[in-house]
Amino acid sequence: HKYAFITDREEGLILVDINTFADGEPRNNQLERALTWNPGGVLKGANHITMGGYYAYISTPIGVLVVNLNEPLKPKLESIISVKDARATALQFRYLYVTTAEGVQVVDVTDVKNPHLLPTKIELADAQRIYLARTYAYVAAGKDGLVILDIEQADQPKVYQTFNADGELKDARDVIVATTNASLFAYVADGVGGLKVLQLTSPEIQPKFYGF
Repeated sequence: HKYAFITDREEGLILVDINTFADGEPRNNQLERALTWNPGGVLKGANHITMGGYYAYISTPIGVLVVNLNEPLKPKLESIISVKDARATALQFRYLYVTTAEGVQVVDVTDVKNPHLLPTKIELADAQRIYLARTYAYVAAGKDGLVILDIEQADQPKVYQTFNADGELKDARDVIVATTNASLFAYVADGVGGLKVLQLTSPEIQPKFYGF
C-alpha cells in the first residue's frame, strides 16, 4: 500500500503518502498528509490501529471502530465494537483480541460488519498492548508485568503465567516477541523502567532443536 495509517487522539485517522520513499528518487522524500478523517468526532481519543486486509481496527475510549479502507481516501465506518476504553488490538485469523479498562476481551470478526463480542474476559487491572504468537498472547499489564495467555482455544483464552521478574517489571506498556535461533525473547517496554529483554525459551530447554 502507498499509505501509512496513523491514529491521532485529536484528529482521528491520518493517511500519509509514503510512496515517495519507494520510487528511487531521494530528492522528493518529503511526506505529505493525504487525508484526515474523523466524522463527527467519532475517533476522538484514537490511540492504536491494527490492519487486517483492507480493514482497520481503531482503538478509542468508546470501543473499537472497524473502518473499511478498500478505497483509502474514502474510509467507511463498518461497525463499532463497544468495549470500555479500548487500548490496543491484535488480530489472528478470525479473532480480534482487545485490551480494555476491564482486561482482555475477544471479538469474533468473521463478519466485520457484525462483529461479535464474546463473553470470555481475562480481568486485568492495567492491560496495555498485546502481542499474539501462535497459541500464546503476551499482554503488557502495567504493574503486573507480563501476562501470558493460552489462546490455543482462541475464543476461550486463559491465563498461562504472570511474570514480573521479582518486581523488576513494574510498568509494562508494550511487548513484542521474536525468535533468534532456538531462543524466544520478549522485548518489554517497561515505562519508567526502560527496555527489558526476557528469555522465554533457550536451546538448553529445547532438546530436539536441530537448527532454524
